[in-house]
Amino acid sequence: MKIFVDSANLSEIEQALERGFVSGVTTNPTIFSKEEKGDFRGRVQEIIDLLKRYDADIPISVEVFTTDPKEMLKQADEFIRHFGGYEKLVIKVPIGWDELAVIRELRKRDIPVNCTCCMSYNQVIMAAAAGANYASLFYGRIRDIGHDGLSIVRQIHATFRERQPACELIVGSIRHITDINDVLQAGADIVTVPPKLFPQMVVHPKTDEVVNQFVTDFQKWMK
Repeated sequence: MKIFVDSANLSEIEQALERGFVSGVTTNPTIFSKEEKGDFRGRVQEIIDLLKRYDADIPISVEVFTTDPKEMLKQADEFIRHFGGYEKLVIKVPIGWDELAVIRELRKRDIPVNCTCCMSYNQVIMAAAAGANYASLFYGRIRDIGHDGLSIVRQIHATFRERQPACELIVGSIRHITDINDVLQAGADIVTVPPKLFPQMVVHPKTDEVVNQFVTDFQKWMK
């Protein structure tokens, strides 16, 4: 079980790193678009520097921002040139027929790949067969169109368990903490989570009640 932080915000990533539960960082073009405008490469480098500062030897996925497969390879090469000193850099490539060739070529160069935007069992299986290290299934978006996302997670988990490909299933597009509970229990290898949900994962009204009772009772006893 691994939890990735789905963010390009330095403060959000650092707060997660301070608490020690993060196993990776995922980003995408939309996530970057929510940050203050600036140099894309500079922000990625800042995230990498932050990971190094916390001795977090964990992967960071950086996605290409084109629909042209040839351009994807060029952008991947550029990412490697700029950030190749970070061994856990992962190139994010969307699923697609021509994109499978991009995945294969990057893996031939021993470049880690996260195949993203998967919405179905078939897509994840094809990504794994092409050599992707990770396949990202968009759980929330699957449910948006009325499909049973949990069944897909379970099906992929069963196939991966039986065939044991060199690929891990990332489940993203998480909307609620119940989504996290459900997909982990269904067999996701990794869940990538918006930072706003992390505090909710450790809060419970009965916990607060019990902690306050313990402190109050002890203070009374000490008087």
